[in-house]
Amino acid sequence: MQMRFFISSIFLCLLIIVGASFSSCGKHIVLSKNHLSFSKDTVVFDTVFTSIGSTTQQFKIYNKDHKTIHIDEIELMGGTSSKFYMNVDGLKGTKLTDINIEGEDSLFVFVEVTLDPNGSNLPLIIEDSIRFRTNGMDQFVKLAVWGQDAYFHYKDLNEGTWPNDKPHVIYGYAAIDSAKTLNISAGTHIHMHKNAILYVYKSTLNIQGTLGNEVIIEGDRLEQDYQHIAGQFYGIYFHKARPSTIDYAIIKNGTAGVHLYSEDPTNTGYTLTLTNTIIQNQARYGVFIFAGAKVKAENCIVAKNGTHALFVLQGGDFNFNHCDLVGYGSSTNPAVGISNYYNDYTAGQTNVSSIEEGKLYNCVVTGNLATEFAMDTIQMSGVVLHFDFRNTLLRSEQIYTDSFYDASVIWNGQAAFTDPSNLDFTFGASSDLQGNGITTSVVTDILGNARNNPPDIGAIEN
Repeated sequence: MQMRFFISSIFLCLLIIVGASFSSCGKHIVLSKNHLSFSKDTVVFDTVFTSIGSTTQQFKIYNKDHKTIHIDEIELMGGTSSKFYMNVDGLKGTKLTDINIEGEDSLFVFVEVTLDPNGSNLPLIIEDSIRFRTNGMDQFVKLAVWGQDAYFHYKDLNEGTWPNDKPHVIYGYAAIDSAKTLNISAGTHIHMHKNAILYVYKSTLNIQGTLGNEVIIEGDRLEQDYQHIAGQFYGIYFHKARPSTIDYAIIKNGTAGVHLYSEDPTNTGYTLTLTNTIIQNQARYGVFIFAGAKVKAENCIVAKNGTHALFVLQGGDFNFNHCDLVGYGSSTNPAVGISNYYNDYTAGQTNVSSIEEGKLYNCVVTGNLATEFAMDTIQMSGVVLHFDFRNTLLRSEQIYTDSFYDASVIWNGQAAFTDPSNLDFTFGASSDLQGNGITTSVVTDILGNARNNPPDIGAIEN
């Protein structure tokens, strides 16, 4: 009896010991003595405006061993004063500890940056690093960002002249209030945040660029991935504006480059005179004239926009000379659309207005579509439609015979642009634009070259 109890006790002890051993083996992790690998040794941000922040950059930490690597510390060396912020696989902070990466696995590290104004007009460089300590050894990934100080506009009113010594960044809107004037001088660089508007309300805007020192208007995301993304901001909105001018500007990557709604009733001339300007890669319209605004344009290239290069809706006047109004974007709509009416479904009515001046001289309207020119008008008592198209290349499946299409119009001719998909609208001697213009007061092209007699059609003289 005692012997049995003794044997049973020994057996029970052995089971406990064996069970404990198996339990211990199940929880024990054999750690690697190796170190980490990284997808990049330096994370570089493109130019970031002070106080705005940047897009998120990322890199990966790799464990190339089949055993687990234990990371003792991950530390942002700048600490709480760093301009950078890190997130390691969902964990945020300036110092993280005791993180395991299983064998042949990886983790994501996300990095953001926000810069403070440095009180200088010059760019600044901010650097930091992230330290990874494993098995008593430190490894580093460097962080670097170029920063730029700027003038910031957030729902403010503007007049006078903007300085051009550093960029202007618009959040929300920058407005010119009634009866005021804002001048933007040559060389000014304007960056607009998402949905931002330069708003001209019953006032005057004068953009005064020069050849080689243009005023540039684009988004505020300067990373390479954003260089050709349309719709980054709204655009310039003229609301019942007084006579305004834009000369030698480049407006790109917005939604509606220039949008005009009506005009100040005291105007006797054009709402906007647009010269030597490139409007490209807008998500919707290059130039949108609505409800009675009047635009005169010379030596302009309006190209690669999502809906129309030129859109006239519910009337308004246009006088375009030596302009490229072209498609070549992803749009299934014609480059030029002209209508003197608007169906207001909310009010249950159709609004019809006059087009007292509708001129296309020395212009080219073409693109990838079979029809890049479309007109839809309503004629009724009291409504005036005065069109005059001369020495202009029009791409259209239907060839119109109305009297305002002069015999000099070139239907479905070949512009033969050098590389329109990359916005190169130069052309050679084989182009139908060569020498087919009519001499006007526009004696130089958008590049400053003297025009021939007779001149070429379009914004560029060959």
